[in-house]
Amino acid sequence: MIDPLSDLNQLVRAGVRAAFGASYAAIEDSVHRSEHADYQADVALALARQLKRSPRDVAASIAARLTLGEVLESAVVSGPGFINLTCRSEYLAAQLGRMHGDVRLGVERAKSSETVVVDYSSPNLAKEMHVGHLRSTIIGDCLARTLDYLGHDVRRQNHIGDWGTPFGMLIEQMLDEGITTGSGDVNSLSVFYRAARLKFDGNPGFVPIALAVGSSCCSKAIQSHSSCGAN
Repeated sequence: MIDPLSDLNQLVRAGVRAAFGASYAAIEDSVHRSEHADYQADVALALARQLKRSPRDVAASIAARLTLGEVLESAVVSGPGFINLTCRSEYLAAQLGRMHGDVRLGVERAKSSETVVVDYSSPNLAKEMHVGHLRSTIIGDCLARTLDYLGHDVRRQNHIGDWGTPFGMLIEQMLDEGITTGSGDVNSLSVFYRAARLKFDGNPGFVPIALAVGSSCCSKAIQSHSSCGAN
């Protein structure tokens, strides 16, 4: 994968090895993006506890031994012990050139493909949707596209659940209130649904009627779908 983080983490590990020996070089990746430089390394904060030294002293020892070369323009100690890393413009331009010349933009496929199920917003069809449904759907699709690009077998799922019962509750509540024509908007349906939910939970006689209406809705929908498919 074309990623400066890989090169920078190798340089930081080499700097730690040069400063404190090979026994301290087996560290996790410590470089991340930063608002104060191109990247920032926080390895000194963890090593300071092992070495029983000031984090800034540890950071200074590592920074002094970092090889600037073709990758780094500067390595400056900042704050309690961070190392701010600035890359050379030529290095970054070369990385962009490599990405431009690669049909996959430098992103490698996963070594082993896995089956991944991504669950979308799964709204209640009898209620008004809200921004939470939109947000989770967008996030889910971003994850699905990313995983698919990496070569995984992605199963997109938007489960709408038992929609017959909510619609049965909604229709029966509207009938109880004498509303037989579709004159309302989605907000009105939400009001009806909340009232129907209260009646469904608190009135045992309402439950079988709503379930029967919902079952009838499901049966008609299935028959209509089958008829459309046959045509």
